[in-house]
Amino acid sequence: MAEQSGPALALEADDIWAGYNGRTALEGVAFNIETGCLAGLVGPNGSGKSTLLRLILGLHKPWRGRIRIFGSGARPDRLRLGYTPQTEQVDWSFPVTVLDVVLMGRYGRLGPLRRPTATDRDIARQALESVRMADLADRRIGELSGGQQRRALVARALAQEADLLLLDEPLSGLDATAQHDLINLFEGLRHQGKTLLVATHDLSCVAADFDHAILLNRKVVAFGRPADVFTEELLNATFQRHLLLVRLEDRTYVGHD
Repeated sequence: MAEQSGPALALEADDIWAGYNGRTALEGVAFNIETGCLAGLVGPNGSGKSTLLRLILGLHKPWRGRIRIFGSGARPDRLRLGYTPQTEQVDWSFPVTVLDVVLMGRYGRLGPLRRPTATDRDIARQALESVRMADLADRRIGELSGGQQRRALVARALAQEADLLLLDEPLSGLDATAQHDLINLFEGLRHQGKTLLVATHDLSCVAADFDHAILLNRKVVAFGRPADVFTEELLNATFQRHLLLVRLEDRTYVGHD
């Protein structure tokens, strides 16, 4: 009988070592993420989360090891990768509309004239519809709330028609309602077959709603289902501080003393 293959993998990291100017940022990092999963990348500041995202994007080369994206070990097809930076890295005062920002996701697909076509505009508006912001298409980007700004960045990645979305701290600074709305959006994208890797400090959201969690502090401390890896021992090893877990019914809450 022929051996059955496992689930298709969106992302494979195999023994990744990387750093800057001779200083090590990642040591032997290894994990696999299946297609259509919502995965959380969890770790303290300086743990290598942003470095790992840059490696996946192909913006930085590992010293050693291999990254495969949708089965390919060659230079990643950037059209299949969508990236949303931390909002602090964006100049929100730039005089552009929300639709203009989302259209930026189409630039990699534009022809020689580099001008968006009617089809590009339709795709951008559909992306805004997906994040429930179609009515804000003509609003200046700087007039949006923090949660709306994050949604606009996700819409830009969707307009790119990316299959793997890399999101850097999208939940940071949001109130509970905005967080809940954004998590609902992530779950909807997952049901559409998108794969999401979300760097975040919000452990409770990962525990409650994500498929996988990667605990990272230069090395992968643990990788697996949040229910399996969110233990006090593993979280304390990751953050190098004492964290408290409280489980109420089917939800897990994480705090610190």
